Amino acid sequence: MNPSLQSKLPILPLAAMAALVLSSLIGVGLVRLAGLSAQQQPDAATLAVRQLRFEDRDDGGIEVRDARSGALLDTVAPGTNGFLRSTMRGLVRERKRQGLGPETPFELLGRSDGRLTLVDPGTGRRVDLESFGPSNSAVFARLMMPSSGAQDHVAQR
Repeated sequence: MNPSLQSKLPILPLAAMAALVLSSLIGVGLVRLAGLSAQQQPDAATLAVRQLRFEDRDDGGIEVRDARSGALLDTVAPGTNGFLRSTMRGLVRERKRQGLGPETPFELLGRSDGRLTLVDPGTGRRVDLESFGPSNSAVFARLMMPSSGAQDHVAQR
């Protein structure tokens, strides 16, 4: 190598870049050897399904109803329960974008591993509720519980 070129190359940044590349290769190798995968695991079996309708009230609240019986399952007071509101807002926005209305109820799936999935059969979108932590998932778990007049409408699979 030309001596004048060698003196102009900064050694420390080149060594740092080489160390970064080497540590990345080692990390990838360890992950592959450990058998970890970025692929999603298949869903656990669905044990129960509840079809739900979310209806806006004039006062800003939301009524949650069993879609089969029409029974009132819960009332969300105005300005409360931000997780339920934001989750449903996102699903309804996608319905509107695709030109769909509220005719098709949402489905809340209870899985054999205890997880809950909220599905919009109209758009195909799904929300794996456990991803948002146990307190947020519990908001929807309450809707799976049998309530007076609606207990026969949680379909068991």
